[in-house]
Amino acid sequence: MPGIESVSHDDLIVCTCGSREYTPRDAIEAALFRGELDLKWKEFLRCMKAERRADELDLELDDSVIADAAEAFRYEHDLITAEETEAFLANRELTLDDFTDFFTRRYCANALNENIVPEQIEYISATPELRQVFLAELILCGELDRMTTALMFRLAARCAEKDSDLDATAAQKRKFFDRNKIEPAQLPNWLERLRRDLEWFNEMVAMEAAFRRRCDTLLVPQARQRELVALRLPLTRFETELIELESRDAAQEALFCVREDGMSMEEVAIEGRYPYRRVDFLFEDIPADLQQRFLSVSEGDVLEPAARGDGFELCRIIKKIEPQADDSTVGLRIEQRLFDRHFSELASKYTQRRLGDLTSTE
Repeated sequence: MPGIESVSHDDLIVCTCGSREYTPRDAIEAALFRGELDLKWKEFLRCMKAERRADELDLELDDSVIADAAEAFRYEHDLITAEETEAFLANRELTLDDFTDFFTRRYCANALNENIVPEQIEYISATPELRQVFLAELILCGELDRMTTALMFRLAARCAEKDSDLDATAAQKRKFFDRNKIEPAQLPNWLERLRRDLEWFNEMVAMEAAFRRRCDTLLVPQARQRELVALRLPLTRFETELIELESRDAAQEALFCVREDGMSMEEVAIEGRYPYRRVDFLFEDIPADLQQRFLSVSEGDVLEPAARGDGFELCRIIKKIEPQADDSTVGLRIEQRLFDRHFSELASKYTQRRLGDLTSTE
């Protein structure tokens, strides 16, 4: 399996603010400052460990599975030809080896039937070579785009906020020290390991304080209520039960048993030995090509069988629940809409994205 090679991304610009350009390192380390990098870093280390373990076991890789995953990525991003794929990668300072390695790591992580415990390496202590491989991972899974958006939102908030709030700034400093379990006296050492200085730290603190102040002004009850009314359909919750079947004929027979014979979905699944599960979801999470099926359904309705992968799926509506203000999921979605709308508009005034969006492949 391929080894780690150091590839410089110093010339790659993800966004600008005024005359200043920001690199992937800026977006990643801003996420590190906010405490939002740890989960992605640990998952990356797990995949790296799985790849090494597969090599130790001389695991035979299923090249067709890896190729299918790469092909699905290309299809999702409209990369029809090899030349388009190479240009797409080159624009992000990646190679075809980076591309293949990404899917190989994920294949190994999914293929090994054992618990993979990643090495205990902090991002701040990692070698430049390992960080470069991590960057390729973030680019190809779409996570760098999200980090860039988060950075742009905070840059814009900092530009829009003319006056500093000393209390808000102090609060963000305390949160940083608490998150990282360090004392203020240890900050110079932390920054030295990251190859950053106090000016960078103070700018991160100021941006986060400005961003959080803006967030607080957005989450007023009136704004939440207006958004709740506007999102009544997208945030409608469906509680359903599903049966997975191998063919259309089997699905039609199951549908007849439920509608005409009065059998429950679970009884049909048990009798036919079909997979059965309960699933809750919001209307906006339904794939666009399937949303029409749910527009006029009522509780108790059994939908016509729908193709799913190599088989079919039968769905029964248990409950249809309009969004409520006290629903935590609804509340989070409303907050995210308010934030995204406000900060997207603000970011368009003060920042510019330079690296094209890359939708997550997860």
